[in-house]
Amino acid sequence: MPAFPEDVFTEPTDVDPDTLANLGPLRRLAGTWQGEHGVDLNPKADGPERRVFIERIEMQPIDPQANGPQLFYGLRYHIHINTREEEITFHDQVGYWLWEPATGLVLQTLAIPRGQIAIASGHAAPDDMKLVVSATRGETEYGICSTAFLEYAFRTDAYQITVTFHPDGSWSYVTETTLLVHGRTEPFNHRDVNHLKKIAEPEPNPLAQILAAKAKA
Repeated sequence: MPAFPEDVFTEPTDVDPDTLANLGPLRRLAGTWQGEHGVDLNPKADGPERRVFIERIEMQPIDPQANGPQLFYGLRYHIHINTREEEITFHDQVGYWLWEPATGLVLQTLAIPRGQIAIASGHAAPDDMKLVVSATRGETEYGICSTAFLEYAFRTDAYQITVTFHPDGSWSYVTETTLLVHGRTEPFNHRDVNHLKKIAEPEPNPLAQILAAKAKA
């Protein structure tokens, strides 16, 4: 376990209100992104199914967040995915990407509307061109929580996402989710990949906007 301070109540007093200036490796994710050629490999009754999808991700900065002395800067995100064959949403996901400058801790929280949440962790330096975070079923710190049906039918044992930043400002990811499908003995690697390009810049976080407006007044 990391060495934590005895004083768990006192919050830092020198917090920079400008989240975009303090996101470290997450700064490259800020904004709105579009990917036209994502690939999803998922389990079906008669074998793996490969689907090509269109993805839009919006990542906007939030105000600095303190847990007593612990300080996070982060992005709130929403992922929406469709396929060209269907109008119904193929995948929807919300959560946060968080970075702790003091330790290099990177977190991704995720929630999907099929009754599943997770928090994945890793570490990175401010200039890193790759992020890797992971979660494991059964862990109380960086774990996975699902409905009783998902535990029975499509148990998620592990999750990992690898994000790679490219020189042109775009980024790509690979997610690998280890599933134990009901009636099968071997785990299934549910894999998603995509390459995203920026279509809009992020807005400043709410506190930064308030302070900027006061400065102009």
